[in-house]
Amino acid sequence: MWPERFINVTNGVTPRLWMIQANPALTALIDSRIGTDWKYDLDRLKQFTPYASDDKTRAAFREVKRQNKERLAALVKQRTGIEIRPDVMYDVQIKRIHEYKRQLMKLLHVIELYQRIRDGEDVLPRVVLFAGKAAPGYQRAKNIIEVINQVADIVNNDPLVGDRLKCVFFPNYEVSSAAVIIPAADLSQQISTAGFEASGTGNMKLALNGALTIGTLDGANIEIRDAVDEENIFIFGMTAREVAEHRAAGVPPSAHLDSHPRLRSIIDALRTGFFANGGRVLHAQLASYLLEEDPFFVLADYAAYSETSNRVDQLYQDPEAWSEAALLNVARMSYFSIDRTVREYAEHIWGVLPEPVQAGCPPPES
Repeated sequence: MWPERFINVTNGVTPRLWMIQANPALTALIDSRIGTDWKYDLDRLKQFTPYASDDKTRAAFREVKRQNKERLAALVKQRTGIEIRPDVMYDVQIKRIHEYKRQLMKLLHVIELYQRIRDGEDVLPRVVLFAGKAAPGYQRAKNIIEVINQVADIVNNDPLVGDRLKCVFFPNYEVSSAAVIIPAADLSQQISTAGFEASGTGNMKLALNGALTIGTLDGANIEIRDAVDEENIFIFGMTAREVAEHRAAGVPPSAHLDSHPRLRSIIDALRTGFFANGGRVLHAQLASYLLEEDPFFVLADYAAYSETSNRVDQLYQDPEAWSEAALLNVARMSYFSIDRTVREYAEHIWGVLPEPVQAGCPPPES
């Protein structure tokens, strides 16, 4: 009846909080290269693009990232007692705990990395940081949090692993914590099952602060890919159409154990309670859930995820190439400002015009 009323307006985030306040070191670096006008008009951030290929700017960016990691390491130590290194990759998945967001997929990858280190492989050192909350009545989400913490306890205290791999579930996640975590992140985990995420804004905040995204073609990941170019983002997995086709085909989840050499061993570690410290029931339940139900296709997408994660590691070992890709993410994120979002609402939905405000003007009397 009213098709004009149903339109898409992409979410945005405020750079005042998620860059200028949360990441003063990166803000100062940008100011030193292109001036300060970008703070009031994020489209001007595009002027920062040429500096992604500048050696001195890349080196300065790496120093900014290290400072932010040191700040986060201090907060993690204070909140959890876990000591993490500032000189390794910070691999971050921060979002509401939900099956479709697939924290379980990242947990399986932690187990894979742990097993590979135990087998003597030379694995890129990293800190994996989870954060988020579950809805009060969402039992499986709460179970996932519990299992992440139990796996982390084994990983973090294994002398054969040492500080090559640390796993942290950051407690009581909220805006103030996010403002410390996001500037420190190297890798942004946006791995929801394609077709389920409405948009997301965490992916925008992380990319704006120079984290590279590994993700599916879901939600705003699609528009981020278009903004930063395919070579500066890591896309993997089934598309929304392929997810629907896979569901219709009725492929049993257990059939995917042969698609990745280590996947069976990862699931067995859960099923047998290797990480459960004696109480294996919950771990076995999650393993059975993945093998028999897996409605969000963790196992179906795992081989692609693991292979893409290996590509991430290869790029990270080239600091210049990684820094260039990260800086291009920063420079190309202007579209995702909340200012653009509000302008689109004003033009296409509310039908209102902006009212210019002069600096120093008192507010109108009520």
